[in-house]
Amino acid sequence: MASTDQLAQFEEKQELDFAYSLSTESRFRVNFYQQRGNWGAAFRLIPTKIKTLKDLGIPDHVGDFSKLPRGLVLVTGPTGSGKSTTLAALIDLVNETRADHIVTVEDPIEFMHEHKRAIINQREVGADTHSFANALKHVLRQDPDVILIGELRDLETISVALTAAETGHLVFATLHTQDAPGTIDRVIDVFPPHQQGQIRTQLATTLQGVVCQTLVPKATGTGRVVSTEIMRTTPAIGNLIREGKTYQITSAMQAGKDLGMHTMDQDLADLVNVGTITRKAAMEKVHDKEGFDRLVQRVESPSDASADAIAASGIDFGDKYSGGDF
Repeated sequence: MASTDQLAQFEEKQELDFAYSLSTESRFRVNFYQQRGNWGAAFRLIPTKIKTLKDLGIPDHVGDFSKLPRGLVLVTGPTGSGKSTTLAALIDLVNETRADHIVTVEDPIEFMHEHKRAIINQREVGADTHSFANALKHVLRQDPDVILIGELRDLETISVALTAAETGHLVFATLHTQDAPGTIDRVIDVFPPHQQGQIRTQLATTLQGVVCQTLVPKATGTGRVVSTEIMRTTPAIGNLIREGKTYQITSAMQAGKDLGMHTMDQDLADLVNVGTITRKAAMEKVHDKEGFDRLVQRVESPSDASADAIAASGIDFGDKYSGGDF
């Protein structure tokens, strides 16, 4: 299953992430680890078909990010929230609509893209390059129009991503953050204090948007639905980033529905109000519980209470999400 090089890496680090295909119809993300002196492994099934944003339940206007000529777009959320799946959908949209050169740097490669209108080259850390930082040092010499970075892991990777976005490339990347203001703060805080003013200015001009997402159990008790937070860097939000007032960005998003923005709490409340999820499930994900209560208009029905009882019972109904698997 693992190659000789991968096994050598596992022997050295006692940890290994890689993708494995059984056939053209079965592909897995695999993690090898050691426990009590023995080997263990976790397998996560990767859908072989790249789904559209609509299939995934992601708002249509997120697709507008694929039309940008340049800038940085971040897709964030906890582990297992579908970030890679959303990025695959965005890259596929670029691939279908633009005659560009796309370069991805991933660890490991999960979704296999084919050339459509665009030319796409996928590089895997460990197999095609030693590290994200090493690949990104050279990526600008490969004449890309669009760059996908699997994860912004360190200062060097973030610095190259910002430079690439600033020099006319469209850059997509992920972070493990929960909301847009926290995402911006995370990027800035990676840098030493004497550089943070410069990074705020860089972000204010290069960051085009942040899509945060999480998965919430459905009220029916079967499957999960995606909930999102969407921020676009308007001139007003750019000024807030530049001035270090990221704590005010939430209010700007709340007032920016006409521009395609909303907070996670607003989206969770909408899902509760239409009966897709229960208030109890939403409360486990909200950021401002008092503010959330003001957004929820719907009184839970007996079926909602029944769904809560099912959830409390600990029964696992699997990972079948709204519109398709993440």
